[in-house]
Amino acid sequence: MLLQHTTWPEVGDYLESSKGIVVPIGSTEQHGPTGLIGTDALAAEVIAKRVGEDAKALVAPTISYGMAQHHMAFTGTVTLQPSTLILVVRDVVTSLVRHGFERFFFINGHGGNIAPVNTAFSQIQVELAAARSSDGPGDETGRNAPPADVRCVMKNWWMGEKTTKLREELYGDKEGSHATPSEVAVTWHAFPDQQRDLPLDPIEPVRRSFHGPEDYRKLFPDGRMGADPSLATPEHGRRLVEVATAELASAYEEFLADD
Repeated sequence: MLLQHTTWPEVGDYLESSKGIVVPIGSTEQHGPTGLIGTDALAAEVIAKRVGEDAKALVAPTISYGMAQHHMAFTGTVTLQPSTLILVVRDVVTSLVRHGFERFFFINGHGGNIAPVNTAFSQIQVELAAARSSDGPGDETGRNAPPADVRCVMKNWWMGEKTTKLREELYGDKEGSHATPSEVAVTWHAFPDQQRDLPLDPIEPVRRSFHGPEDYRKLFPDGRMGADPSLATPEHGRRLVEVATAELASAYEEFLADD
């Protein structure tokens, strides 16, 4: 069930039986010559919707912008500052806490989001603790201070044990670390009319860490980091979505059950 496809009374009914919600988060950034700019957000969204169906969970709208500063030398990339992303996540979570949600399961599609999102989780806990310690009355809806057991967790869709094993079986050392065949395969499965078949230069090894967007482009001229997305197929994407969905749906249910 998608939050944006519900009415406010339906959300209230949902909260009678569950306090959990799935939040997909990704990025809008270059993914090499053949990968869609929306890959990170699209992959997270596709898998989150499937998790919602399997786990009977409400799924929030995708946070489609992330921290992508290092890709800004490539046309079309849009980035949030880390501080902005922290505030976006904080505002999304605290808005939903006010309505009664207590468990926030973020499904992430972009490595650059990891540090700021986890920082946001810490900021949220600090603010909720401060609100609980206040002697003031509840808000105008009559609600009391926020609950003491609000929890947030983020899972990278590609990092589950079985999903990692499948990626290794399909692509080995040609998976790379950006514009990977696995993430491209997921988008081609979900959007088969968006496949690109272009010649790619030989894979450039990842020789060192990069320093800013210009240095990134110097090291990786076409945007890929040690990856060969020409290996991607829609069938691979189907398999990856199925495995990742099963792992994440199980993790979500465990997250809700954890006292």
